[in-house]
Amino acid sequence: MKLLLNTLKYLSVALVLLTALGPMYWILVSSFKPTPELTSSIPTFWPRTFTFEHYVRLFEQVRFGTYFLNSLLVALGSTAVALVLASLAAYSVYRTRYAGRRILFGLFLSIYIFPRILLVIPLYITFTRLGLLDTLWALIIVNVTVVAPFTVWLLRAFFSSIPTSLEDAALVDGATRLQVLYKIFIPVAAPGLAAVSLNSFLLCWTEYLFASIFILSDRQKTLPVGMAYFLDQYFIDWGLLMSGSVLIAVPAILVFALAGRYFVQGLTAGAEKG
Repeated sequence: MKLLLNTLKYLSVALVLLTALGPMYWILVSSFKPTPELTSSIPTFWPRTFTFEHYVRLFEQVRFGTYFLNSLLVALGSTAVALVLASLAAYSVYRTRYAGRRILFGLFLSIYIFPRILLVIPLYITFTRLGLLDTLWALIIVNVTVVAPFTVWLLRAFFSSIPTSLEDAALVDGATRLQVLYKIFIPVAAPGLAAVSLNSFLLCWTEYLFASIFILSDRQKTLPVGMAYFLDQYFIDWGLLMSGSVLIAVPAILVFALAGRYFVQGLTAGAEKG
């Protein structure tokens, strides 16, 4: 019986890994296949002939470098702004006392009640009147609106766990509220900040809905929007699509490889402290 349970356990793990890693492997090997082999009706699980033609064409025929830089600016800018605003908001909601702060916390999370598509028309009109349409600033503002509430909620466990006496001692010694936040609360909440930073970066890096609506010119497109134009009604350039997908995944993989342990640490620490 024990052998059967162990066998089922390993089979289930193998099935999950195959489901998760199988498509990634197929995209990777397909990006190195020649076009005839890539479009052949007989699939090959390993390239018969390796080629870098799709990667070369990706930079020759498409403004991939521009798309990549735009996505990087939007993801990093959105993450930085969200962290600063969410840290200030979390400290205000969880560590200060004033009327209506619990209502404010509820309003932070209420944004997730409504589908994002409902925000498109009012935001489109607002950005048009402010002159922000077809700019990266529009995407940064939208992304911050989406990721900041989750960041505030996740920081709750870390900020609430700090003893009040430590904060009071710092205030008595002459520290300002901002000094208390950045010298006491931020270091303690570092694992949580790393977790939300990684989550925010990945969400902003792959965001498609708002980028496809608020960006009109080709020079301002981000990677998800730029890659979507490889899909034509009657023809799909699979080589460009596969090679572009590999390069899009590289920054996300590198970020998670460098900060993945902080992500797990932040989530588990938040759960324990909560």
